[in-house]
Amino acid sequence: MSELAPEVAQIRDLLTTGQRFLLSSHARPDGDSLGSQLALGEALDQLGKEVRIVNADPAPDLYRFLPNVSRIEVSTSLELTEADGIVVLECGTLARTGVEGLAPYTVVNIDHHAGNTMFGAINWHDASACACAELVCELIDALGAELTPSMATHLYVAILTDTGSFRHANITERTFEICRRIAATGVEPAAIAAQVYNNGSLGRLRLTGMLLDRMELEDDHRIAVLTLRDEMLHASGCADDDLEGIVNLPLAVRDVRAVVFLKHTTDGIRVSLRSKDTIDVRAVAVEYGGGGHRNAAGLTLTDTTAEARAALLGQVGAAVANADGAPPSD
Repeated sequence: MSELAPEVAQIRDLLTTGQRFLLSSHARPDGDSLGSQLALGEALDQLGKEVRIVNADPAPDLYRFLPNVSRIEVSTSLELTEADGIVVLECGTLARTGVEGLAPYTVVNIDHHAGNTMFGAINWHDASACACAELVCELIDALGAELTPSMATHLYVAILTDTGSFRHANITERTFEICRRIAATGVEPAAIAAQVYNNGSLGRLRLTGMLLDRMELEDDHRIAVLTLRDEMLHASGCADDDLEGIVNLPLAVRDVRAVVFLKHTTDGIRVSLRSKDTIDVRAVAVEYGGGGHRNAAGLTLTDTTAEARAALLGQVGAAVANADGAPPSD
């Protein structure tokens, strides 16, 4: 094993010398947050540690096939508990977990998102990683844990989903070396992909049709806008947690360079942004207090007026023009 970075060695030492640990990740968990937590949790199980995994929201139905996903506790407030450390995965800020009561403990911050606030007592931030799971895999090796088929399943789901099925940036030799090791455990990548992508509900299919039928194209068809309202969910019979991946569909069109997905909620409009190539939608999200990756980011619009929507689309258009070298159309 190559020499560990100082922060990785610190995390390894904390996890090997302590006995009780709690793992958490961001609210509204996705494949990377769930896979990273469950894989690390099993590694700590192997070392005989006492491990709890606590998230603010339950795992979406899409990920209920993951081994041992039922061990995740759902709570927005951590009661007083004994813990030698809290490992927070995939969060730019501690508040992103949505779980109150984590701050008094020794917090380990492991993340790959640009703009991480370094909120932990120990911070391991690597924006070059395609998924937090890449870092977790390195930590599993540092702990001396065995990569089991169930851990490999978790890591593969994390990498598969956070790379947009290996279409986003930051996919490197490291990514494929981890995937080689995953396949070597005996898990079948195609079978896992089928669970993720071929296991949706009929309601999801109906909703997809509604969204695409109402899709708006802006900026000479370079920006696709999808708008979701509660009545569409009710009419289709689609559950709120069955939406993952729909935002990516318009990117299959040659001319579409970015997607803006607008979901109206009681708190405003939750916005998901996706893009191709070097178009930096994260920079747009940051302007609104959001964040994410260059090609996949999110934010919340508290101003729901048409003017605010137009301003957001203008910024996305500028990001497209900046990357493509062509001015946005009027």
